[in-house]
Amino acid sequence: EYMGINACMASGINTKVEEVKDLTRMERLGAHSHIRGLGLDDSLEPRPMSQGMVGQLEARRAAGIILQMIKEGKIAGRAILMGGQPGTGKTAIAMGMAKALGEDVPFTMMAGSEIFSLEMSKTEALVQAFRKSIGVRIKEEAEIIEGEVVEIEIDKSVATGQKTGKITLKTTEMETVYDLGNKMIDAIQKEKIMAGDIITIDKASGKISKLGKSFARSSDYDAMGAQTRFVQCPEGELQKRKEVVHTVTLHEIDVINSRAQGFIALFAGDIGEIKPEVREQIDQKVAEWREEGRAEIVPGVLFIDEVHMLDIECFSYLNRALESEQAPIVIMATNRGITKIRGTNYKGPHGLPLDLLDRLLIITTKPYSEKETGQIIQTRCQEEDVEMTEAAANLLTKIAMETSLRYAIHLITTASLVSRKRKASAVDVEDIRRVYSLFVDIKRSTQFLLEYQKEFLFSEIDAPEEIHEKVPAVPEAKMTDTQLITMAYILFIPLFPQITLSINCLLYTSPSPRDATLSRMPSSA
Repeated sequence: EYMGINACMASGINTKVEEVKDLTRMERLGAHSHIRGLGLDDSLEPRPMSQGMVGQLEARRAAGIILQMIKEGKIAGRAILMGGQPGTGKTAIAMGMAKALGEDVPFTMMAGSEIFSLEMSKTEALVQAFRKSIGVRIKEEAEIIEGEVVEIEIDKSVATGQKTGKITLKTTEMETVYDLGNKMIDAIQKEKIMAGDIITIDKASGKISKLGKSFARSSDYDAMGAQTRFVQCPEGELQKRKEVVHTVTLHEIDVINSRAQGFIALFAGDIGEIKPEVREQIDQKVAEWREEGRAEIVPGVLFIDEVHMLDIECFSYLNRALESEQAPIVIMATNRGITKIRGTNYKGPHGLPLDLLDRLLIITTKPYSEKETGQIIQTRCQEEDVEMTEAAANLLTKIAMETSLRYAIHLITTASLVSRKRKASAVDVEDIRRVYSLFVDIKRSTQFLLEYQKEFLFSEIDAPEEIHEKVPAVPEAKMTDTQLITMAYILFIPLFPQITLSINCLLYTSPSPRDATLSRMPSSA
């Protein structure tokens, strides 16, 4: 039925598909969607503005050196710390490294606070993150049959309904007839294979793939669709051995082998904790494949943002994990100065213990200049498809320098919506002023709280004396022993009816000093 609707309304469907594609592209715009790479030339020198990256020349040059070492496989078990003020491009540099590495190198991103919200132990979450960042490139030789279809014969028995058939395949040097079973016949009918198609058949799985149509049959077709592809007739023998390369991560192998329905759990996300014995067996198997030349390890990158949110237990695990043979490159980012190490009463630079800092290569990022801030705003306007006048861009740059770059970037789309409402072709100064008055930045929000904090609930900060008069202190109320017990009695009646009788006994039958009475009462009283 669905195919029939597509056939009847092809023109209308095509228009709707194009609209959906545009909407999908707009929905996927993120804070770093404009990043295409690190913006380096062949000699690893950073360009001032390239591939979405602006400024931070020294940090990008250092990241480029690390990137080159990762590609050459000369670095493993190393850790890099990117430290800098908020909004100085730490995550953007990490995203640029991920884009430059390509899809074959695993790149895992996580926030430091994620491990506390998962339904597993903290160290197990870190183990899984580490193994997600280690790839295994597995090489397999598959036997395939590749040729041009000359003829297909399919017969169906009238009595039993069983299908039998034959297929004739040829190359430039030979031609062979193969018998077909029920599954192969169903696969051929499903792929709509006919004479003149170039196909491959995997002998192990029986999977049939259509490569295209033969050039020798191109004159047989009067009309062809845009998706029609013509290929040369294969040379040599029909049966061939082809090397197939699969890149998977150690974590994916762990999940698949950890339970009976592991492959389904990999897509469902219901992973849970994996036993160490399973990982040991997998590591041994991967080591055997490496010795046989069937597999190779691809160390990837694990990026931990807001690394200061980890606690001392996680830092101790990182110290040990970085010394293992199969360790990825760990890149950490933080915007903290000298602050308390989580889980201890001690302070450390960036909120990290000194023994972990000693293992890190530290890259610092610096605040953007006014010129670089303007270039970033222009790049974001292009990414969000927003036309903006030069005066409006200059005003937005000035706002970014006085408030923050993130706040100014947030105003781009909102100002675009305001300009559309007045049917303007581009965002102008009045649109920027309008959204600036509607959405306050952190400085104005703080000033508002200081002025009106008396009217907010649970305010714990004393307001400055010049803003309003200081609220007089309320004298401490003192209650007698009887009043305390009566108050507890009133509170406990609606909440805990089952202990009402015991409290009555305390009040009327066996009075005792306050300390003794309270010691026998529940702690919640």
